Amino acid sequence: MSRRYEPLPIGFFDRSAELVACDLLGAYLVSDGGGARCVGRIVETEAYPGPHDPASHASAVTGRTRRNDPMFGPPGTAYIHLNFGVHWCLNAVVGSEGYPAAVLIRAVEPIDGIDTMRARRSGRLDGELTSGPGKLTKAMGIGPGFQRRSLAGGPPLFIASGDAVPAADVVRTTRVGISKGTAQEWRFYDRRSKWISRRDRDADAFCDQAST
Repeated sequence: MSRRYEPLPIGFFDRSAELVACDLLGAYLVSDGGGARCVGRIVETEAYPGPHDPASHASAVTGRTRRNDPMFGPPGTAYIHLNFGVHWCLNAVVGSEGYPAAVLIRAVEPIDGIDTMRARRSGRLDGELTSGPGKLTKAMGIGPGFQRRSLAGGPPLFIASGDAVPAADVVRTTRVGISKGTAQEWRFYDRRSKWISRRDRDADAFCDQAST
């Protein structure tokens, strides 16, 4: 019997980026993009909490622009940006409308529609299908057509409730692929998953010690 996916409520997203980024671990990203349903369990996220974050597309230095305007929208909406001119990346807008904060969905574990994901990421090992923000959007058929869409509104793109990751298995560490704001520990991942884009060996070891 297939699982029924229920969208998270808007209130889930109307909180700080750090809280949402951590609590999204274990939730399900559901996409009907391209006419085929694909579902991935979220296993890695990054928080971009506001203008005080120099790595944010809406940092105080940058201000509001045509590119980052979706970040100023209502909580729970999609902000989709092009990374390095090649890869689309999906973010969930969080916090109060008008205040630019978001959570990047960085990696998911394939749950449903894996044959479709394999076809879209031909030649890749299963562990590489969705182990990065650009990889998962390609595998799941997510692109700019979903810009500003509510992620709490149901198909064709939404985030559904799942099972929370035990605290002992949540790694909090620094973000990757940025040149500013590199010291802040605003990346979260489920250390049990093999779909993580990049592991922090020291943090994983700390979790092992903390749980014994």
